[in-house]
Amino acid sequence: MKKVILCPNPYRDKGLAAAREAEKILNDVGIRTAACLPFRMEEQNCEMEIHPLQQELKGSDLIITFGGDGTILHLAKTAATHSLPVLGVNLGSLGFMSELERNEMHLLRNLSTGKFTRERRMMMDVSVERNGQKVYSNIGLNDAVVTKGAVARVIRMNVFVGNARMGLIEGDGIVVATPTGSTAYSLSAGGPVVEPVARNFIISPICAHSMHSNSYVLSATNTITVVPRDVGRKPVFLSVDGGRAFSLRAEDRVVIRNSRFETELIRLSDRSIFEILRTKMTGETHHEE
Repeated sequence: MKKVILCPNPYRDKGLAAAREAEKILNDVGIRTAACLPFRMEEQNCEMEIHPLQQELKGSDLIITFGGDGTILHLAKTAATHSLPVLGVNLGSLGFMSELERNEMHLLRNLSTGKFTRERRMMMDVSVERNGQKVYSNIGLNDAVVTKGAVARVIRMNVFVGNARMGLIEGDGIVVATPTGSTAYSLSAGGPVVEPVARNFIISPICAHSMHSNSYVLSATNTITVVPRDVGRKPVFLSVDGGRAFSLRAEDRVVIRNSRFETELIRLSDRSIFEILRTKMTGETHHEE
């Protein structure tokens, strides 16, 4: 590692204190740094010199985020399309994707000696087809969610896996998640936890109005298509990784495929997914014999 981009979420990293501490740690071991904000702010009252992110991507070896999983998700597409790995410092609440907590930043020194591993996570290509034309496309690391509007009643969706009709789902919506996203909205909707380095799609109905609406874990080789019904009378929206909602129209087809892009996460510890779940979900920090 010769050059690292520091991407603090200024709403989480007050005064950019964590980013400034990381800057000192990395500079002390001979790694150059450039601070870039992950999104635009109207006011930039920062105590670091801020550079445009697009300008610093070329020639960099790593992006370090300071915030929560949302900050990583916000940068995942940019990092993946520029073949840059990501390392997260958690300043949020749970932070399943973040590698380090605030008090573990001394481990960043290991980046200079190669004492780290790389972990690849699958991503999904999400598109909307309307009258044979693609009107929306995005890349997601966590999930694609088709859901009703705030005041809408139950929506109905036909779900297809390849050319086979999986069935009609009635309820508040549906989550199609990657293994990384299995611990996010999918988990809240009753979906299973899937090992994050696996390559699967997890389909989970949201508040389904049927006792037979189960979650499904499918191979990532499948193409999943969601076709909402009755869209003209009820607002239905698509959101990828919690981003801006896209309004769906009648006969729109939401198509989800395994992406050729991947998110690469840098690991400085050997914590297993089970240890992370115990720590994040229950607060347990030790194991019992």
